[in-house]
Amino acid sequence: MVHVFTYHDKFYIYDTGSGSLHTCDEKTAGYLSGAPVSISDEELKATLADIEGLKAAGLLYAEEPAAYPMKSSEVKALCLHVSHDCNLRCKYCFADEGAYHSVRETMSFEVSKAAIDFLLKNSGNRKVLEVDFFGGEPLMNLDVVKRTVYYAKEEAAKLGKKFLFTTTTNGLLLDDETIQFFNEEMENVVLSLDGRKEVHDAVRKTVNGKGSFDVVIEKIKKFVRARGDKHYYVRGTFTAKNLDFSKDVLFLADEGFDSLSMEPVVTDIPELQIKEEHLAQIEQEYETLCDEYVKREAEGKGFNFFHFNVDLEGGPCLQKRVSACGAGNEYFSVVPNGDIYPCHQFAGDSKWRMGSVLEGTLNAELRKQFAESCLFTRKKCGDCFAKFICSGGCNANNYHYNGDINTPYEMTCAMMKKRIECAMHVLAERKNREKK
Repeated sequence: MVHVFTYHDKFYIYDTGSGSLHTCDEKTAGYLSGAPVSISDEELKATLADIEGLKAAGLLYAEEPAAYPMKSSEVKALCLHVSHDCNLRCKYCFADEGAYHSVRETMSFEVSKAAIDFLLKNSGNRKVLEVDFFGGEPLMNLDVVKRTVYYAKEEAAKLGKKFLFTTTTNGLLLDDETIQFFNEEMENVVLSLDGRKEVHDAVRKTVNGKGSFDVVIEKIKKFVRARGDKHYYVRGTFTAKNLDFSKDVLFLADEGFDSLSMEPVVTDIPELQIKEEHLAQIEQEYETLCDEYVKREAEGKGFNFFHFNVDLEGGPCLQKRVSACGAGNEYFSVVPNGDIYPCHQFAGDSKWRMGSVLEGTLNAELRKQFAESCLFTRKKCGDCFAKFICSGGCNANNYHYNGDINTPYEMTCAMMKKRIECAMHVLAERKNREKK
């Protein structure tokens, strides 16, 4: 499959079979896309010669590789909901402001210990395992986070295994002791900050209804200064209220954060929900951000924006990419009472309860459903140029919007395709600079 697209005055050809990205002129782009184009016999001859040359080299109209999903019966990761409570009341929170449509509670060490034992027991030959501390707000149960980390490291060492830990936090409870602990024990830390003060405070309020920006930004800055070269992400969410989200990304970059993500909201709240009529503006906003991103990178002032990263030469192997998300098969979410769900976005939905770490059980039928889910069970993905990069979208989004984990959510698809085109433009511009 060949995908031809335009970015401003640049014309690109992406070949899904070979994973190759090519620049071309307007007439070649028009010819390949079947658009009406005025082209002379001489120009057509030259164009066809170029096309045939790329085809002969396996770089255009290449046969899409046969790849079977890489599935495993080994469990590699758990998301531990150490707190179903939160010190913020964010309007758009998919987790019902931390409570997950249930009682506010925290996870006991007994449950987190059982979760670690469950992961170790079911990890097979895997040597590196992952645990993500999640909420609500995990720092509201910091003692259990610490005890769990130390217990997991001790037990893993007995088996010749290793844990990588991640924590997602809103930053309100960050202090010197916690920063030191994170820098010693966390492989990655994800910090929630939505951008400009007026944007952040409009939706991310404290329990008493006040904006959290002024407190959070200073704590996160202090953390990032102490983090050094270790991994972190400042992660924002944009809604229908800030469709000019490029300003929020650039604001965060200007504040000194060099590892960023800005995600579209997932909500059914009418005034915040992303709708189809917003897509044109969102796509333009990604281009605005992309232009500035390329400019800053060329000036040596670049930063890392998650969605503009695409590796067409290496990256995950094709088997992993067609396997789609590992949720519900190799990765699970554990809530405070020990119940197991496919991932954090399914938590609390009784239909998707898969077992319990306290009982050591796992629903084989539900697990099989997720194990069989892959790029090739998502029929709508078959003719999409982004399929080997996207892998078919989020299971939870697919289910929540379409009632089926294998039916991609079209709004997410549209935004994903635009981001990938921007990422390819970033990659091409970077390659051009390297040649000079």
